[in-house]
Amino acid sequence: MQLSEQEINRRQKREELMRMGIDPYPAALVDVTATIADIREAFPTAEPEQDFSGDKRWGNVQLAGRLMVFRISGSASFAEIQDSTGRIQCYFRRDDICPGEDKTLYNTVFKKLLDIGDIIGVRGHVFTTKTGELSVYVKEFKILNKSLRPLPVVKEVINEQGQKETFDAFTDPEQRYRQRYVDLIVNPQVRDVFVKRTKLVNSIRQFLSQKGYLEVETPILQPIHGGATARPFSTHHNSLDMTLYMRIANELYLKRLIVGGYDGVFEFAKDFRNEGMDRTHNPEFTQVEFYVAYKDYLWMMDTIEEMVEKVALDVAGTTKVTVGENVIDFKRPWKRLTMFEAIQEYTGVDVSAMEEAELRQVAESRGIKVDSTMGKSKLIDELFGDACEPNLIQPTFITDYPVEMSPLTKKHRSKPGLVERFEAICNGKEIANAYSELNDPLDQRERFEEQLRLAERGDEEAMVLDEDFLRALEYGMPPTAGVGLGIDRLAMIMTNQPSIQDVLFFPQMRPEKKLEQSDESDFVAAGVPIEWVPAVQKLGFQTVEQLRAGNPNKLFNDLGGVRKKLKMDVPMPSLDQIKGWTGN
Repeated sequence: MQLSEQEINRRQKREELMRMGIDPYPAALVDVTATIADIREAFPTAEPEQDFSGDKRWGNVQLAGRLMVFRISGSASFAEIQDSTGRIQCYFRRDDICPGEDKTLYNTVFKKLLDIGDIIGVRGHVFTTKTGELSVYVKEFKILNKSLRPLPVVKEVINEQGQKETFDAFTDPEQRYRQRYVDLIVNPQVRDVFVKRTKLVNSIRQFLSQKGYLEVETPILQPIHGGATARPFSTHHNSLDMTLYMRIANELYLKRLIVGGYDGVFEFAKDFRNEGMDRTHNPEFTQVEFYVAYKDYLWMMDTIEEMVEKVALDVAGTTKVTVGENVIDFKRPWKRLTMFEAIQEYTGVDVSAMEEAELRQVAESRGIKVDSTMGKSKLIDELFGDACEPNLIQPTFITDYPVEMSPLTKKHRSKPGLVERFEAICNGKEIANAYSELNDPLDQRERFEEQLRLAERGDEEAMVLDEDFLRALEYGMPPTAGVGLGIDRLAMIMTNQPSIQDVLFFPQMRPEKKLEQSDESDFVAAGVPIEWVPAVQKLGFQTVEQLRAGNPNKLFNDLGGVRKKLKMDVPMPSLDQIKGWTGN
């Protein structure tokens, strides 16, 4: 592993601490008596030059956190530490840290062996500086973890207008998603997003539990991938010698529990669909599904409105949430349109009576890519997704879908050819999907068989026939309303995040590209004397190609500095020689 100069330096400091008898990774419990937020809440309006050393609580506080800023001077220094609740300034004075003759702990450990990113514990009292900044006067400190990698340097300056400007921020999306731990350290606002996500989940759990519904767990590894139309991930169980599928939905298992006699069940489910990735799709995602006996989809619409309105109030403190350039209002009631009404409103075409050939023609006229595997339901779905969804910004219920689109849904009580289903659309994307659940086992078998015919035509997302689920229905399932609500998409809206990756701690990523590196012989072949190869690599040139792209004048100056640092007892190469290395 090629280490940077900073990484080498930090490892040397680690070794020096150990030589001094200081464990850079101590095992003992850290007695933290307050968080930084606790201190700020206790002193929201402290005046300059106040000292709380005599206070019963704040005269002796113990904090722990990560060093984020150093301002070292002679016998007194300032630093900032960051815990999970915020940052605070700490004041370190040599004679308080080292009251005796031995000043090693301040002069050597604090000033020379600590780095930004190290985790320390401090004990002291709260005070305010001459400028009124709330701070901790440190009497003791202890190293809790020596950081071996430098954090990205985020610089903040105050411009001429008195506004704060940030430079070199850790903002590259791929780096942030791949190294979420760094993202959370240097971008505190990201932590707030995930705190709100947890509030969202807790709000829904509280809502459903208070109604008396039972939270349950159902299998993630399933012998049959059912409950939705999607391509599954598969694996092999060695002991049973059988193929298992990561669940694409938990619907069929939750309905089995309704058959078993529960009046209402819900589950926060990790589901997996082997599909494309974009800003609203991740192959692993979270949804809450719940099913309630003796209810229908009209009741479920009212319930979803009530629940999501509560979520907005619990997470944002208001029913109005800013998402990009839009202000979305979750206050009840929401707009309601049938699917055919929505398509006609946004295309001017009435597709309610069209057969497959006509639908294909309408889709092609709008530039939608179609193929022979697409049946009537798929074509209607593509039309709706193209023409309607992007225009539905405020929360809207789309109701009464064609029967071909909904293999698990009860036929409409008064509209032939339709089913009792709705989707809740918000900010141009579906956030919930609900049915009056199909509980006629013979009708359900026919719908499954139609799905099999679509699969034979090449539809990889068609449902498979689940004989055990049909057997459960034959014992009798009461009239039931069911819904699946996407936690990730709702979290995107409630936290104003543009991508699903921003509300997942660890989104799925392509494999990280390995850093290419030329070996010593490659550099020698390029003209670099063997004794100079380590110096060239230390300057960050890991490949000959990078060296070829280098500026010879800058390289000449930088090598002079490295020669001094490494104390190299070799002649300095001439500028012309270095130009030969770079090919200039």
